[in-house]
Amino acid sequence: MSEVVTGDAVVLDVQIAQLPVRALSALIDITVIFVGYLLGLMLWAATLTQFDEALTAAILIIFTVLVMVGYPLAFETATRGRSVGKIIMGLRVVSDDGGPERFRQALFRALASVVEIWMLAGSPAVICSILSPKAKRIGDIFAGTVVVSERGPRLVPPPTMPPSMAWWASSLQLSGLSAGQAEVARQFLSRAAQLDPQLRQQMAYRIAGDVVSRIAPPPPPGAPPELVLAAVLAERHRRELARLRPTMPPTGPAPWSLAGPPGWPPAQPGPAPWPQSGPPGWPPAPQQQAVPWPNRAPPTPQPAPWPPQGPQPGPGPDPGEFSGGFSPPH
Repeated sequence: MSEVVTGDAVVLDVQIAQLPVRALSALIDITVIFVGYLLGLMLWAATLTQFDEALTAAILIIFTVLVMVGYPLAFETATRGRSVGKIIMGLRVVSDDGGPERFRQALFRALASVVEIWMLAGSPAVICSILSPKAKRIGDIFAGTVVVSERGPRLVPPPTMPPSMAWWASSLQLSGLSAGQAEVARQFLSRAAQLDPQLRQQMAYRIAGDVVSRIAPPPPPGAPPELVLAAVLAERHRRELARLRPTMPPTGPAPWSLAGPPGWPPAQPGPAPWPQSGPPGWPPAPQQQAVPWPNRAPPTPQPAPWPPQGPQPGPGPDPGEFSGGFSPPH
């Protein structure tokens, strides 16, 4: 197993394809290329021999390069890092960050294979794969790729929790336990039945002592080491599953429908309903009513009668009133 760090800083454990498996996959691909090349030669001999020798030689060289470079380039680009041999052997080419192989990377690997596989009979590829910690050949180093195996070993199911250790395992602090130590304990428990009893006891105490030194609190006194390992692994597996599951609220609302969930829409605070008898102090106290106006209007004062037209004759002046002076003419 090897670790691959993705672009999101996530560490993935992948199984690197070993040299014998890759060699067998390469032999299958070479056989496919050889068969395709023979068919192309037969077609070339049947159709292009009547042309000029220089033209036929140029076409043959172009066809040879296309078969050697185009076959892995087309297959690995179309299938995201797999060829016929890799599909049969369960291999895949991925980027160093765990992503799928890109066209540029497939082109670099195909061009490098012409030199290190076809021209030099694969010797540089074998030497480089032996020296590389990730079994990379020269094309993988230039392209930034790695070949991984998709057929990982069948994992043994995690051990069950011993009922007598469940109360202790629920309070464990497992942050100091590494994945490598947990894997060693898992492999020991899976093969414990096949070991010699004395060797089994010695390994159990040694592995359990290494694991107990990385966790807290310590196990109960007198607890068998195999039960301690089983409880630790079962609790670790349970917590990993709980972390991967999406957190759900304890009580969720009913499934949404057209009518809405129960209690929807929420009641909006509104004005209090108006009482039938009206608010306090309603109706208002009756005001003092105005005195009703009499039905008959008051008599309208009549204007004074206009005097008759012209002066009214009256008695003339007494003649004795005028003594002397001017008297009106008669």
